[in-house]
Amino acid sequence: MARIVRFHEYGDPNVLRIEDVELPALEHDEVRISVRSIGLNRAESMFRRNAYVQQAVFPSRLGYEASGVVESVGSSVSEFRKGDVVSVIPTSDMSRWSTYGEIAHLPAKMLVEHPENLSFEEAAASWMQYVTAWGALVDQAKLKSGEFVLVTAASSSVGLAAFQVARMAGATVIATTRTSAKRQALLDAGAHHVVATEEEDLVARVMELTGGKGARVVFDPIGGPMFDALTKCMSRGGILLEYGALSSEPTPLPQFTVLGKSLTLKGYLYNEIIEDDAALSRAKAFITDGLASGKLKPIIAKVFPFDQIQDATRYLESNEQVGKVIVNV
Repeated sequence: MARIVRFHEYGDPNVLRIEDVELPALEHDEVRISVRSIGLNRAESMFRRNAYVQQAVFPSRLGYEASGVVESVGSSVSEFRKGDVVSVIPTSDMSRWSTYGEIAHLPAKMLVEHPENLSFEEAAASWMQYVTAWGALVDQAKLKSGEFVLVTAASSSVGLAAFQVARMAGATVIATTRTSAKRQALLDAGAHHVVATEEEDLVARVMELTGGKGARVVFDPIGGPMFDALTKCMSRGGILLEYGALSSEPTPLPQFTVLGKSLTLKGYLYNEIIEDDAALSRAKAFITDGLASGKLKPIIAKVFPFDQIQDATRYLESNEQVGKVIVNV
């Protein structure tokens, strides 16, 4: 038996329960880890509310990210052994390979021995954000030195990761946030420039910062009414990668701007990287090197104990944080 977080109905964080659960036998290609730290993600909140691409089968488990120590391995696993310190690359099915618990069973291909300079908390805060940002900015947008990238929802863990990935590519980061309250924190986290969209004219400010050319790459998880302004911020031939749907309002198609600037609008999913073995291998190499060198440094907003999983989730959903919310087991 292991203490595992489950929910029996959709709802707010109050539906999360820590229960004693009998885990299934380890599959031949899986690894059993003793979880030390869990990284929380907005996708898990959306899943719990029935607002995600995957639906729950009750009682449902959840969780994408964690770090821990290998306890045992399946019969076909040769790359890991008992005692290895590993972190989890989020899988394509959080209800099957969940991480909210004392014990997790994960496919071996989705584990990485993280660099020795990382704590368990930092290791649990790494892979969702950096794989997402790397896949969009480096693998798909081909972001290069000297270019501008516009990052919205910038105080999220993926937004902050995008700063660091873009800097590794030599690009200049323009971050957006609603008000000036987080401006300094975003600058401290690696943004070159910050635009407060409720206080400044986004298009005018981006054009000023880019010398009238606009940003070639836009990285956005929001959609909604601001989509039109984002396209107006872009340079000719630019690419906008939409990786979420945080806005509940309709997203307009700015047809004439798209046509006039020959823009590419790309729906982007994290799964595009993890379901492509070659892309996943490239992501592992880039991110492991960045973590080991310190060029990629996870930013942690707050750490909670496991018994406070509901409070940790509420804090995640408050949007008050800058960085990753971590739960220690």
